[in-house]
Amino acid sequence: APFYSSIGRPSIDPELMIRMLLIGYCFGIRSERRLCDEVHLNLAYRWFCRLGLDGAVPDHSTFSKNRHGRFRQSDLFRRVFESVLRRCIEERLVGGEGFAVDASLIKADANRQKGIEGDKGLPPEAAGRAIDEYLVVLDDAAFGAATEVTPKFVSPSDPAARWTGAHGGQAFFAYSTNYLVDIENAIIVDVEATTAIRQAEVLAAKRMIERSLERFDLYPSRLLGDSGYGSAEMLAWLVYEHGIEPHVTVFDKSARKDGIFSRDDFTYDHAGDIYRCPGDKVLTTTGTLVNDGATMLYLASKRDCDRCALK
Repeated sequence: APFYSSIGRPSIDPELMIRMLLIGYCFGIRSERRLCDEVHLNLAYRWFCRLGLDGAVPDHSTFSKNRHGRFRQSDLFRRVFESVLRRCIEERLVGGEGFAVDASLIKADANRQKGIEGDKGLPPEAAGRAIDEYLVVLDDAAFGAATEVTPKFVSPSDPAARWTGAHGGQAFFAYSTNYLVDIENAIIVDVEATTAIRQAEVLAAKRMIERSLERFDLYPSRLLGDSGYGSAEMLAWLVYEHGIEPHVTVFDKSARKDGIFSRDDFTYDHAGDIYRCPGDKVLTTTGTLVNDGATMLYLASKRDCDRCALK
């Protein structure tokens, strides 16, 4: 009672709103107005929300204000999620020995036809809640700082969404929902939202693994994932920093499709620290490091290449 006001708009129990949100997520009801109508009419929904036959359903505007206000500004959803996960752990549904990680594209509520070219940036007159939220996460490694590459298009209504053609069809604005799943019973042990780009998804995987260790003492011995998590930096982080065995396809784009030799066509000689090309000529290195110290260059002689029969 001390937390409820006796004046103004009737106070709403937060548990009722959480239960209504669960119904919306489970049955794909994306509109607050429609969700309130469905809960008002559907007896099964009323039973789940503990409203009885004559309980009042919150007005959709109250629901929207709480979703974008108190719910967004607090860690309430994470606490609900972790309380369910803790119950799963207590019931021994979570093994904790092996995890799988993956990301799902979530289409943003942004019109692809109204996107503006990324190199032009947002117009000076752009304003609104989505703009304010974008500016807040501009330096976040999971959003604005995920990559220095300028996106092809930016949505003026939701600039944090990323332009992507990952599905192979028509490109669209999207986010990524990243899941860490315990493989024993397919229980989701953590979730993280990021922009729809590979670098951010790798960061999310690290965050989720570290959070599951810190909060639940879940320390997997192996991690399953696709090639998106198979970069050298990610594999080194798993093996050398956490002792986790990666069951991950190595991210390798060295194969060429334009008629140029691929990296695998060159043979490395460990003893001499040299490469030999398909023409059996030597490539040497001066020890120069590029790409922020991640790559060492081995170069052939211009004289050998100029007269090469394979050129």
